[in-house]
Amino acid sequence: MHSKLTFGSIEYYNEVEQKKYFVEPHIPKFAEFEKYSGKNVLEIGCGIGTDAVNFARAGANYTGLELSNKSLQITKNRFTKFGLTGNFILGDSERLEDVFKTSNFDLIYSFGVLHHTPDIGAALKSIHNISHKDTEIKIMVYAKNSYKQFLIDANLMQPEAQTGCPIANSYDAEEIKNIFKLNNLNITQLDQCHIFPYEISQYKDNIYKKLPWFELMPVEIFEALEKRLGWHFLIKAKIIN
Repeated sequence: MHSKLTFGSIEYYNEVEQKKYFVEPHIPKFAEFEKYSGKNVLEIGCGIGTDAVNFARAGANYTGLELSNKSLQITKNRFTKFGLTGNFILGDSERLEDVFKTSNFDLIYSFGVLHHTPDIGAALKSIHNISHKDTEIKIMVYAKNSYKQFLIDANLMQPEAQTGCPIANSYDAEEIKNIFKLNNLNITQLDQCHIFPYEISQYKDNIYKKLPWFELMPVEIFEALEKRLGWHFLIKAKIIN
């Protein structure tokens, strides 16, 4: 869906990144890649490595943990193609202590992953257990009170671009606050954003044509709508000492 170029080529990876950040420009702003130059970064659920390569390019000491061996191998290949270095681990977000015995991460980052885990509380507890008092925690999960969830509930859309995703949870703000607090994590910032406004069939062909109702909507109204009905909760947190 994200590129029709030769899979695994530099051109393929460049197009995947361009499309991802074009439709989700909040990701680089949230990740703040340059901030972590020389810092120890753990990404939980690195997928095929789009954010991963940007942390590494910015100079982070990058570690990526991924449940899918196939995705992990793609990320490794991507790093090799771009001459980057990183540490890659096949593992489970709910059992981070099995892999990481010391708390030396300056940032623990997970974008669009923990809403797919069977027990998000277990994952957050595990994150707490491998964090120290200065560790920054940045997580994105799906928002229940959102434009996309309304369409899902009306059977007009599915949570993921691909069919067959076994778990795709969404949460309201109070649920998120309670889950984090129960696992000794203090939320320092909670923002809501991202409505995908494009016609999917044309997006697949690299044509960014907005749906008619979004095409006619003033930018400032669309941005206000995203803040109230966006699909993404952007969460920053620290451990409670």
